[in-house]
Amino acid sequence: QVQVEESGGGLVKPGESLTLSCAASGSIADIYAMGWFRDPPGKQRELVASMSKYCSTQIGGSVQGRFTITRDNARNTAFLHMTSLKMEDTAVYYCNANNLVWNTWGRGTQVTVSS
Repeated sequence: QVQVEESGGGLVKPGESLTLSCAASGSIADIYAMGWFRDPPGKQRELVASMSKYCSTQIGGSVQGRFTITRDNARNTAFLHMTSLKMEDTAVYYCNANNLVWNTWGRGTQVTVSS
């Protein structure tokens, strides 16, 4: 019923900024929260940032103070604003939408931080 699709990934240099977008479609009203996760090379998936329908947010400890998450007015798009990017931020970033019953994932978008 709900699908999400990421966009905006790419190659950036350390210290630069990048914004990712996640567009949701389907039964938008059924979404409780949207968020971003990532798969760093050789590591398990970790939470980056999430926002609930009540605008409460959760930011992963490794990106605290550098990344923020926002939603558009229609609440069908989640943005991940990344600043002061580090090489260790290199990963495939996945968008997630969920409620108490289900969760769905996008295909991911690659972010590479390299000089």
